[in-house]
Amino acid sequence: MNRPIKVILVAGARPNFMKIAPLMRCISERNATAVNGDPRIEPLLVHTGQHYDDKMSGIFFEELRIPPPDINLEVGSGSHAQQTAQIMMKFETVCLENKPDWVVVVGDVNSTMACTLVCSKLGVKVAHVEAGLRSFDREMPEELNRLVTDALADLLLTPSEDADVNLEKEGVPSSRIKLVGNVMIDTLVDNLERAKPSELLGSLGLKKNGFAFVTLHRPGNVDAEETLRPIIEELARLAGMMPVVFPIHPRTQKMCDTFGISLSEIEGLHLLPPVGYHDSLFLTENARLVLTDSGGLQEESTYFVTPCLTLRPNTERPITITVGSNKLTDLNQLRADIDDVLSTSEERGKVPPLWDGKAAERIVDALCEC
Repeated sequence: MNRPIKVILVAGARPNFMKIAPLMRCISERNATAVNGDPRIEPLLVHTGQHYDDKMSGIFFEELRIPPPDINLEVGSGSHAQQTAQIMMKFETVCLENKPDWVVVVGDVNSTMACTLVCSKLGVKVAHVEAGLRSFDREMPEELNRLVTDALADLLLTPSEDADVNLEKEGVPSSRIKLVGNVMIDTLVDNLERAKPSELLGSLGLKKNGFAFVTLHRPGNVDAEETLRPIIEELARLAGMMPVVFPIHPRTQKMCDTFGISLSEIEGLHLLPPVGYHDSLFLTENARLVLTDSGGLQEESTYFVTPCLTLRPNTERPITITVGSNKLTDLNQLRADIDDVLSTSEERGKVPPLWDGKAAERIVDALCEC
């Protein structure tokens, strides 16, 4: 019988949890059905603690049924350099003590790059889930994390064909690239039934396809009054046409308070604290329009074929645009884009290939084959 394959899975920040959950579940199912000769997989879940606020991370462990991490590095916040250094120092010890066959990193946060750097120095194989995504904006820390991680990782697991093209243009050999689909959609599919009992529509007096769902948190949108104030003014206009559900990020609330921007007086604006994953899915599926600067909501709205306006100059998920469900917008174009969405059909685009809820199976297959 083959010896077990030791795999460390790294979760660092909120979006990572939704990518780790289906991998943990798939590994468990694979081990339960293994027959003689099939290698078992020994997973070790490491939470770097890059996000440690329970409202922003702990709820995701609970809702996604992820077991408590085997190891929590408890790194916490800090500058990019401080956080990356802390993760590297602590994760190196984890690798030396556990001697993994693979380390699986997901997404594009500091933990992703830091753990990849450690493994590269130690000669430990790294698989990067969501490899090849590019915004082509090197002012974004996430873009730098993606570039470094993909340059060093041994196995690049891509969510869509455009990611394969990006890696090939960067000179990555095809032997390191494996198109597996979008693991975020695995989690979405697995959680759909648990999201449906949400009581949000009833409690807010809303109807399906009769409201807008808004999330905003990126510094480029909320950290300066000259950008945040006109965005809120446009939300107020939108709220005059249909109810607007706005779970407000702590950063956004803080900046509104700093600039003296009052939200409570806007009629039709339903201001909520940050919502859990299930409620977010429910809102995305049932909204007439999603307005966001989040990467995850671009993907989720695409799966639900819900029109999405992304308030960013670029996106590392261009397939959500090419299939027609998502559109980039800015302050100059926002009003016209909102009016365009509301004046046309309720559904746009289609679901991209391999966004079928089975990406985790293909990822685990790839790990076992290499």
